[in-house]
Amino acid sequence: MEVNFDRITIDPRRCGGQPTVRGLRIPIATIVRDLAVGKTIVEILDAYPELEPEDVRQALAYAAWLATGAFSPLPVEAA
Repeated sequence: MEVNFDRITIDPRRCGGQPTVRGLRIPIATIVRDLAVGKTIVEILDAYPELEPEDVRQALAYAAWLATGAFSPLPVEAA
C-alpha cells in the first residue's frame, strides 16, 4: 500500500516537532485524541475552522499507519 501523507508536516520549530496538519499549529495527536473521546469530524472542524475534512481523515490514517510499526519517518522540514 502506497502511503501519501501530503497534509502531514513535521517542523522542529512548530509544536515541539510533533506532526501537524499542513504546517498549522494543530498536532495530529490533538485531532486523534478528539476523535477518540467521541467528537465528530464536524465538531473538530467547528473547533478548528482552518482544518478541512481531508485533514482529519489523513490525521487518522497517519495515526493508523504509525500504529502498524511498519513505517519510516516522514521528512522533517529544514530549520
